[in-house]
Amino acid sequence: MDQILDMLSTPLMQRGLLAALLVGIVAPVMGTFLVQRRLSLLGDGIGHVALTGVALGWLVGAAAGVTPVDALAVPGAVIAAVVGAVGIEVVRERGRTSADVALALLFYGGIAGGVIIIQLAGGQSSNLMAYLFGSISVVTTWDLVLTAVLALVVLGLGVGLRPALFTVSHDEEFARASGLPVRLLNVAIAVMAALTVTVAMRVVGLLLVSALMIVPVAVAQLLTRSFVTTMRLAIGIGVVACVVGLSATYWWDVSPGAMIVVLTIAAYAVVATLHPVLRGRQGRRDPHPDLPTDVVLEG
Repeated sequence: MDQILDMLSTPLMQRGLLAALLVGIVAPVMGTFLVQRRLSLLGDGIGHVALTGVALGWLVGAAAGVTPVDALAVPGAVIAAVVGAVGIEVVRERGRTSADVALALLFYGGIAGGVIIIQLAGGQSSNLMAYLFGSISVVTTWDLVLTAVLALVVLGLGVGLRPALFTVSHDEEFARASGLPVRLLNVAIAVMAALTVTVAMRVVGLLLVSALMIVPVAVAQLLTRSFVTTMRLAIGIGVVACVVGLSATYWWDVSPGAMIVVLTIAAYAVVATLHPVLRGRQGRRDPHPDLPTDVVLEG
């Protein structure tokens, strides 16, 4: 208990835990829509192109003499991620390139561009590691404020537009026939995904953020049936994984992003293993025990 109180009294851990709480809430909200649209890898593509934005922010900061030199990394990542997400949505809508090819372009172009630009800025490829895998040591007060603002934007759009976003994610043709602004809603989903990636960048890392967006939703889908319930349970799983995973880094020198993702995957493995047993027991229950039946359950 004393060690936990010491951890909570550390300003570094306070900022990190607040950021982890926000990430644990926001990432599954966005992930629920992406899973519904079968775009589970979109977060990976955006994360890679956001790396170029980090390097561009670093380059601009170095040229302008900003201290610290990476002060503009997060704003650069936000701009690059939004541009990349909207670009891939435009490509997907017009059908000029298949979605998987467009994602591949973001994957490889983002990594290559980030490495080259960071070297032009006078940095090393190792400077990108904290952004790739997450690090609480780089979470400043400014980062926490920006993370909170971006998280509120994503939550406001995700919760406020949930019925419309669910409709367009589930069936675009039905949404279009219903008179919904499908193109605008698709762009909104792309922008929300981009903002979510940048929100989680400091805690989870750009390479692992997609796992936090998708895996809690996958766990929730094994246990629930409705869209709203899935989103709520996924948020709970994401919050627990982020807070516990980040807290573990206080005692062990491990990457917070890797620890958080391992916890979510472990949760999925446990639930997936127990799910057939629970489903089998539920299948044997009589849904109407008060009514007479002539059906005999064998075995």
